[in-house]
Amino acid sequence: MTTAGRRRRGGLALLCALVAAPAQAALRIEVATEGLSTGERQASAALVAQVLARLPAPLRDGDGDGRVLQLRWRDDLPAQVVGRARGTGLGLDRRLLAALDGTRGKPDPSAWRPAQAALIHELAHALDRSAAGGWSRQPRFLDLAGWQARPLLPGRGRNRFLLRSPDAYELRSPAEFFAVNLEHYLLDADNACRRPALHRWFAATLGPLPAPAPAPACSPALPFVDAGEHEGGAALLELDPARVYAVDYLLAEGNAQPMSRWGHGMLRLVVCAPGRAPGPDCRMDLQHHRVLSFRAFVDDVQLSSWRGLTGDYPSRLFVLPLERVVEDYTRVELRSLASTPLQLQRGEIAALLEQAARVHWTYDGRYYFINNNCAVETWKLLHAAVPRLDARQRPSITPLGLLRRLARDGATGAHPGDRATAIREGYYFESAAPHYRQLFGDLRTALGLPQTTVAQWWALPAAARRRWMDVDDERVLAALLVLEQAAARREERQVREWLKRGLVSPRGDAGGRARVRALLEQTGMLLAPGMLAGEGYGLPSEAERARLRDEVAARAQAAGDDGQALRGELLNRLPQARRLELQDVEVNIARLRRQLRLRYGSGADAAGTEVPARP
Repeated sequence: MTTAGRRRRGGLALLCALVAAPAQAALRIEVATEGLSTGERQASAALVAQVLARLPAPLRDGDGDGRVLQLRWRDDLPAQVVGRARGTGLGLDRRLLAALDGTRGKPDPSAWRPAQAALIHELAHALDRSAAGGWSRQPRFLDLAGWQARPLLPGRGRNRFLLRSPDAYELRSPAEFFAVNLEHYLLDADNACRRPALHRWFAATLGPLPAPAPAPACSPALPFVDAGEHEGGAALLELDPARVYAVDYLLAEGNAQPMSRWGHGMLRLVVCAPGRAPGPDCRMDLQHHRVLSFRAFVDDVQLSSWRGLTGDYPSRLFVLPLERVVEDYTRVELRSLASTPLQLQRGEIAALLEQAARVHWTYDGRYYFINNNCAVETWKLLHAAVPRLDARQRPSITPLGLLRRLARDGATGAHPGDRATAIREGYYFESAAPHYRQLFGDLRTALGLPQTTVAQWWALPAAARRRWMDVDDERVLAALLVLEQAAARREERQVREWLKRGLVSPRGDAGGRARVRALLEQTGMLLAPGMLAGEGYGLPSEAERARLRDEVAARAQAAGDDGQALRGELLNRLPQARRLELQDVEVNIARLRRQLRLRYGSGADAAGTEVPARP
């Protein structure tokens, strides 16, 4: 051995003694000192000591296998690379060391964090690749990291948790995700609040953090952007899992529409009213219940079957009031809703809500009608939060099939077997179609109507229906009002479809298309809240939530105002016959309300005092 070689070995051994963990520790990091100044050696020793002190004791002390890693400062790494791990070697960019050397001027205090993160990152790779590692390949880690199981094919799909990421490099592979998140587990004081499930996994798998720093006080309430009861009503909702008594699988039954024939699967959160202790009575607090619903966010003005098959629509987790969902399905879509309780423990409900919040803020999936629809997305949410649910087999790809699978696996609870009790106790929300048929049957008998079905009644022009409205019977007037309100909803829906088709036509109005797209983009920011401005990652912090409350309210108000103004402009572009039909329906509703109020003092809204004149 040459004299220079002996000097190099002596320097390495001396520095190793300085930077290794305590004498009994299994993990040691030796620093190659060749070419390093005294200040650089001291900085290297301090850096390694800091990182080793942050490691969980089980990871640092190991099991006595005597792991020894070599740290070498390199100046030959690509410009965008700050570290590289090969075997037992850890290479870091020498530019990181230069900023730490206090002998060449005042060191930069902010440089320690990047250097620590780089060393932790490469150390994570080395340990993960060791015989004792393999953590990045564990199924539970892959679930939490976002490499979700696929329903029809073996293996896992792409990681689509793209929003509010601390470092986009984490999405490159599970190994990189493990390394990036070990950095944040060890260095971020609020990591337990931002990525709570992953933080708990690191603590359980690698060991808890050393005790000196106090654990952060995370808010028990989880943030969601609630879509609100009406357009323009979105607001930041902070939901405490302690207020959620139960979770139901909510199935919207199918209809004849191509995209709806298999139904739609959602999750219903049975939220207790403030001040009420969790219990069965919470099922009656319907105004506080919320629905988690995966839907294709249609960022275009026309729903395309082909785009749905090819995954061109973003998949979003919507959070909606139950009353709005019931209104949309039972009165507009004329579809019934069945609510089936899931067998979940208190801790599992909390884990489900935590995962739902993570998906709500960070997931940017692609919606496929066949293999990544509402049923598949709901199963993935359930499985990631509560692995025992349907963990043994692939999920069904239909909403009804998923419900049957959950029931077969014993994951559903008891609920009323007969329809009347289920309706009375809030487990079943019946489509309004039977009610409309019954009302029409009563009207046909009372008025001698020539039409035989309610569909034929609605098919009449609104002006033709008006001739039957001059009656002096409260029950008949009330029935006419209910059916006319249903006709208005049907007409509104048909107008929206007409406007969509007109706006996407090459001969359609370019200015109208641009305004609709701008409105959809504004709305999309509320439906994908992770796109809202902010520098944090994971769940929003307390400080971020204060800003988000104002931003969500402002965006919701702007979207509501723009939507109303645009609707007025677009209605003026309707063909005259369709525009007059809309106005005639409004005339009928106002007339019926006035008659009820003037004759019986009931059943009318104050807005219907005057009957608009037909243009």
